[in-house]
This record gives sequence, C-alpha cells and structure tokens, in this order.
Amino acid sequence: MAATKGKLVVITGVSRGLGRAMVEEFIRRGHTVVGCGRSTVAVAELSQRHGAPHDFATVDVASDAGVQAWAKRVLASHGAPDLLLNNAALINRNAPLWEVSAQEFSDVVDVNLKGVANVVRHFVPAMVVRRSGVIVNFSSGWGRSTSAEVAPYCATKWAMEGLTQALAQELPTGMAAVPLNPGVINTDMLRSCFGDSAAAYPEAHEWAKLAVQFLLKLSARDNGRSLTVSGTVGE
Repeated sequence: MAATKGKLVVITGVSRGLGRAMVEEFIRRGHTVVGCGRSTVAVAELSQRHGAPHDFATVDVASDAGVQAWAKRVLASHGAPDLLLNNAALINRNAPLWEVSAQEFSDVVDVNLKGVANVVRHFVPAMVVRRSGVIVNFSSGWGRSTSAEVAPYCATKWAMEGLTQALAQELPTGMAAVPLNPGVINTDMLRSCFGDSAAAYPEAHEWAKLAVQFLLKLSARDNGRSLTVSGTVGE
C-alpha cells in the first residue's frame, strides 16, 4: 500500500517489540522511517533490510549527548519529523517496590522518562520552527491504573501522561503531543511480567497494522488528548 505523500517518522526503541513492528508497517505503507535502538545487532539488521532513505542508528535514549548527536545528524539529513514516536521503554522485573534495587529503578526512569525528555529536547525545536508535526509519547494502561510488582514502570508511565499533557500546552498551534496507551500486546516486555499468559494477546506485527493506521490519522486536533489505540485490548 503506497502512501500518497510519505511522512518522515522517527521512532525510538526499534530493536524489538512494538518499535520493530512499527518500522515494518510504516515502510510497507510508503513512509520514511528513521529509528534508533540500543541493540547494535538489531540496528545492523534493520539497516541491511531497509536502505536509504530509511536510517537506523545505535543510540541509548538515556544518554542526552547520544541523542543530541543523533538528532543533529538526522535533522541535517532528513529535516524535522512529521511523526515523532517515543516508544523506547524498560520494565522492572516483577517485585515489590522495596525489593527493586536503586540501580534498576534508575534504569527504568532513565529510559522511560528522561529518555523521552532527551528526544523531545533535541527534535522538537525543529518541529516548532516548522509549526507542524505530532509527538506521540507511549504511555500504558499502567499510566492510568496500577498493578503490584511493577511500581517503577507505573510511576514512569503516569509521569508520561503528565509530561505529555504539559508539553501539549507549550506547543504552537498546528502541532500536537499525545500520550498513547498502545493496549496489551504479546512482546518480550509483557512476557516478563505476564509469563505464559501473554500469549493470549495480539502479536506485535498484528497490532502494528492497526496502530500505524491510527497514528497516521493523528493531527493538531488531538493535542493533549490521552488516547488508546482503538481495537486492541486495554490493560
């Protein structure tokens, strides 16, 4: 399915799961994808599979300097994105909060919260100058409700809701920032906390067909709205 006019889509966390599935679906629909991930092997595979104009790089979003260098290169070669998808995330191992180590807690916060701020800091100014584009910060059902043993993850996703709605108030007319609950999808992350029962939920590639269509329809009128990908099972 070719797009009438392809968009430039920047996606974080493309190494696996939802990010990897979105890469394939956006490209299938005729859009240009620029992505980053922490896995050098996965990034190399994507680069070999999808050549120019698509562009993939090994970047840890928790590193502000790393994101800054990546964004500078991408903006120079591709320009400002039409869709900026902050998808990269970590989840803690199932445990009561008092059993989660300080390092593990920090790792979750550094990727899920600070990582999003880093990407916004270095990509959004170019979008503001153009006064167009949609920023989607991936939240979760656990950004609107809670469960035991995933407190660090819940904390970051609740923070993502507030951060994104505040960002929405700062953007110029013509842009949008949206906190998005993708629903429950059978990924490595879900399996880490749901175990075998994760198999009851849709696979990432199935979800992506619906999600990408949903994402492509977002516009300035959605600014600040807490949305959920329609048609998926919510957490």
